[in-house]
Amino acid sequence: MAKKPLGTDSMGIQKTMRIGDYLGDCGGQFALNAMTGLVSAVMYFYTEKVGVAAATAANVLLAAKIVDAFTDLIMGKIMDNGKSPKGKCRPWFLRMAIPCFVAIVALFTVPAGLTGVGQVAYLFLSNVFLTAIVSTAVVIPYSAILVMRTKSLDERNKMGIFRAAAGYIIGMIIAIALVPITNMLGPDGVADQAAYIKFAVIVGALSAIFLLILYKTSKETAAAEEKPDDGLAFGDALNKLFHNKYWVIVLLANLFVNVIYALSASSGTYYAKYILGDDNLIGIMGAVGLIPTFVGFIVVGPMTKKFGLTKTLKIAFALGILGNAIRCIKPDSFILCITVGLLGSFATIPMMCLGGTLTSMSMDYNDYKYHNKIIGMSASASSFGAKVSSGIGGSLVGWILALTGFSGNMAEVTTPVRYGIYGFCIYIPLAMFVVLFILISKFDLEAKYADMMKEISARNAKEKAAQ
Repeated sequence: MAKKPLGTDSMGIQKTMRIGDYLGDCGGQFALNAMTGLVSAVMYFYTEKVGVAAATAANVLLAAKIVDAFTDLIMGKIMDNGKSPKGKCRPWFLRMAIPCFVAIVALFTVPAGLTGVGQVAYLFLSNVFLTAIVSTAVVIPYSAILVMRTKSLDERNKMGIFRAAAGYIIGMIIAIALVPITNMLGPDGVADQAAYIKFAVIVGALSAIFLLILYKTSKETAAAEEKPDDGLAFGDALNKLFHNKYWVIVLLANLFVNVIYALSASSGTYYAKYILGDDNLIGIMGAVGLIPTFVGFIVVGPMTKKFGLTKTLKIAFALGILGNAIRCIKPDSFILCITVGLLGSFATIPMMCLGGTLTSMSMDYNDYKYHNKIIGMSASASSFGAKVSSGIGGSLVGWILALTGFSGNMAEVTTPVRYGIYGFCIYIPLAMFVVLFILISKFDLEAKYADMMKEISARNAKEKAAQ
């Protein structure tokens, strides 16, 4: 039986996606968030289970993240120059399935008895392998395929929602359940290194499977209908990107939102253990935090249809400002943490869902302005900024703890340590939400998008007729 035609979206652009396409596509986000989530959570593993000094762990993670960020730029160029008959993006999902499993497990298999330079080298290399090689070789093609899969903003928004939901599921499993599950897997209800390795094996296997499904179901439909981009020199491509104000706004927004994500993933366990007195409370905090998350995934689509992308994001960031501002009044309150703190949890969901659409719109503006979408470099340079900021966000936890005199499993929490934890749990996210609100207020491409795409289509048709 022939499939029913898909029709056009609200802007009159042809649709290309069916439910199976969305489900297959979102598997890639599961694998990516598994890798990034475990890297964010590994600080606690290093300081509490392996005995690494907080400052050492923070510096190692930041160094690996800087290497990771620069490999993004290289990967963008490699992808743009790809000649595979399967496309520019798809082959990388197959190539990275097994390395993804190996890299996730290696993150936690720090050799027993390894100390000093040898230990630091292992931590650094295992992080570089996971983030700078495997994750990079997935995230750049995965970001780019959004714009190559469909021209429809409605479908890109929907892809973003599916991706965010899948990524959030594994992200929350790591953030909420990592400590309770590893404690359960450890001897006498206390997690040891072997418990973390068992958890990593399960997550790594699932991630590899989802990458294989992504390879099987992904297509580059929209890209097949257009002339291929002419290759641009690295410097020329980068110069053009920084003269695209919309791409710069998305770059900066990704910078700040990833600081918030990294802080949230890295800091919750410290707050539960040293402010509230029990690290198992992270499970309750996370479970309550699921409420605004599920609400966010449900309402972001209707909100986008009613208010548009930018206004939806402005509403979300305003709620983030409000929630964190109220928590500043009594930062050690568990009640405020699990009530108004929900506003901060909700505030990150729309950007999680719509960030990819904003990036794809900036790529389309490249096409409008330069006659070249600069897809690989756009995705890689945006990812470069996001990874540097996530590295900074995660390392901030270690740096602040080191500056305040923190030591692992400390029996008494000093005042400096307490205020340091307040800082990376509440004060810094508040400042980030203010910056995000200002940035997204400057993104006015949405109102111009339909006319811009019509002009691009007319120009391409004219060029094709002239050939």
